[in-house]
Amino acid sequence: MSDLAAIVLAAGKGTRMKSDLHKVLHPIAGRAMLDHLLASLDELAPKQTVVVVGDKADQIARAVGGRAETVPQEPQLGTGHAVQHAQDTLTGFSGDVLVLYGDVPFVRAETMRSMLERLHGADEPACVVLGFEPADPGHYGRVIANNAGSISKMIEFKDASEEERACSLCNSGLLAARSEDLFALLARVSNDNAQSEYYLPDIVNIAIGDGRACAVVVCDDPGEVTGINSRGELAAAEAAWQAARREAALADGATLVAPETVFFSHDTRLGRDVMVEPNVVFGPGVTVADGAWIKGFSHIEGASIGAGAQVGPFARLRPGAVLEENAFVGNFVEMKKATLGPGAKASHLTYLGDAIVGENANIGAGTITCNYDGYFKYKTEIGPRAFIGSNSSLIAPVKIGADAIVAAGSEVSRDVGDGDLRMVRGEQIVKPGWADRFHDAMKKKAAKKD
Repeated sequence: MSDLAAIVLAAGKGTRMKSDLHKVLHPIAGRAMLDHLLASLDELAPKQTVVVVGDKADQIARAVGGRAETVPQEPQLGTGHAVQHAQDTLTGFSGDVLVLYGDVPFVRAETMRSMLERLHGADEPACVVLGFEPADPGHYGRVIANNAGSISKMIEFKDASEEERACSLCNSGLLAARSEDLFALLARVSNDNAQSEYYLPDIVNIAIGDGRACAVVVCDDPGEVTGINSRGELAAAEAAWQAARREAALADGATLVAPETVFFSHDTRLGRDVMVEPNVVFGPGVTVADGAWIKGFSHIEGASIGAGAQVGPFARLRPGAVLEENAFVGNFVEMKKATLGPGAKASHLTYLGDAIVGENANIGAGTITCNYDGYFKYKTEIGPRAFIGSNSSLIAPVKIGADAIVAAGSEVSRDVGDGDLRMVRGEQIVKPGWADRFHDAMKKKAAKKD
């Protein structure tokens, strides 16, 4: 395979999104559209990636960081014009070029690879177009080709005859060409059309006019080349992605009690025999090991859940939460940057932040680690088999030793040694008969008011 460069078109204004965020940065499954595309592209290891930008260019430049170069297209005079703006950045590059679209995020690496392989076929096509066959071809441009995929004509719907419109093979807009062919053909594209724009597909017809072959590769799933231009289309794309991911989870050996209520992120990893109850949301960065049980209404992000561990119901695991083997967090427990060791449990109504909890320790209901003083965060360490009584406040930095007991209702601000009992409570005062006298006095006052 030749060296590869990619040109990603992302200069459109995306006005139908009605957003201050650039269209291609809107997320699907917790990842920006553009990042979905770049992740697939990375599998082909391109030598250079150029993103053509226009509106909100600074947002895209920040988003891609060092992963790609950005070049501005101003004014914006069509897709061919956009690709031409990448030419200077690719000066000296000799190899294949893929032209992709930032708002068409789901093109698989395998599909890109098949386009490049076809580009090096025996007939040496000047261009390879990615085609698709939607259920309703509608107003898409048509690709007129024979059964072998050799293109005889590319035509816009408005210019097509009735016979040509009957063709169901449509142009996705994605294209592969050798760099020397791509830019040489683009130099010959005219803007003699109603919009006075330079259209990328015109290079195919120019090459055919020169007597050169051009070919089409048809993607298996039209969903791969679905463009996203509005909030409604974004929601539809999210729904389609989630549906596919749920099917994959089931096929891989997880149980989803109510699949339609479970939401995954782009990088969620589930082991075998994982049980996921209804209304669970996985944010980015979650790994769940074999045999874990995620109970209903839990929200999990940036967390690692060990084999046989249990979470929820109504639990929240935030970034840095780790449950080791057979650990347990119950209802209304929140964890952040905290580790529960093997067999440790926090059954309900607890906050654990910046904490390490040892093996088989027990965290009582209503316990919190007080880890923040308004400026800095501090760590709490709880030893193996320690027992933290209900409604305790552990004021970090603090260490609770192995097998230690913290009595219920304690506010612990100093270390507790191994095997020690720590009880930190105010003196309990009893005043016999005080409550009866109080109630009698208040009743008399209330009677006088009446």
